[in-house]
Amino acid sequence: MKNGSVSSEGSALLALQRATHATLQTLATELVDLDLTPSETNALANLADGRARTVSELGAAIGSKPTTLTGVLDRLERRGHITRGSLAGDRRSVLIELTESGRATADAISRTIRELEERALADLDREKVAAFYEVLRALTEVSR
Repeated sequence: MKNGSVSSEGSALLALQRATHATLQTLATELVDLDLTPSETNALANLADGRARTVSELGAAIGSKPTTLTGVLDRLERRGHITRGSLAGDRRSVLIELTESGRATADAISRTIRELEERALADLDREKVAAFYEVLRALTEVSR
């Protein structure tokens, strides 16, 4: 679509929005026992690798402003899934880390996401999946 026109299938953005809505509903159904909001699920999924992040880093990873993320982090901290501490050498930066229960919950989320992706993409060849990621990168970049 180098000429900027909408494809014959319609708007890529609207299709992405429909797919996002459908996958969020599927994840919510499959993760209902965790009793998390989509934002909480997203935050924990992005922390699942076990690496601590500052609020700014986590916000960038999930596409949220740090001020918006504060409420999500408050709820996750109250539930015992994360801790917030100071970054060595920079007391103004808050470092987010998973607790033991947070790691277990993040692992469950990651496993569910991986299984959903496997089911959804099983019949697609690697080139199509790679092209999809190129589209996602382009849409992310234009939004910055």
